[in-house]
Amino acid sequence: MRTSAGYVHGAALLATGLLAGAFGYGAANVIPTFRAVPMDVRLTFHTMMMKVNEPVMQSTMALAILTSFGLAIAARGRSRRLALGAGALTLTALLITVFGNIPLHAHFRQWAAGAVPAGHAEIIQRWELFHTLRTLAALAAFALLIAIAVVVRPVSRAGTPGAIEVRS
Repeated sequence: MRTSAGYVHGAALLATGLLAGAFGYGAANVIPTFRAVPMDVRLTFHTMMMKVNEPVMQSTMALAILTSFGLAIAARGRSRRLALGAGALTLTALLITVFGNIPLHAHFRQWAAGAVPAGHAEIIQRWELFHTLRTLAALAAFALLIAIAVVVRPVSRAGTPGAIEVRS
């Protein structure tokens, strides 16, 4: 049992780490670059990047959600609660993306094809806020899964230190 839970934990760490890393890269590098270039360059790049990013990032979020909740099923005690929290946080990142960022992409696509309206800065700031929130949610999920491995160090039924507690 410890082996299968260990694999699920590894997959959850990988998926949430990829998610947090991708969002973090966007926050640390892409958004400042967007701010530094002319609006037409930003919009062209943003719309093309989102065309590629949306299916990749949504798949990564789905994998992070499934593996985190899968670990919650396999784990016990504090590890289960932390894995549930990680799953809830990755689900939160997905919901922020679907209901926050993606609808705003429609504005960016329209602006790239035509004129940028007055008040566009507020919409861009809202997109950046949603991106910050989903980045923090993904990072917190990753931190919870790291805590299972590093801080919690639960003991299995067999008494093996460092093993993830699992149901028999």
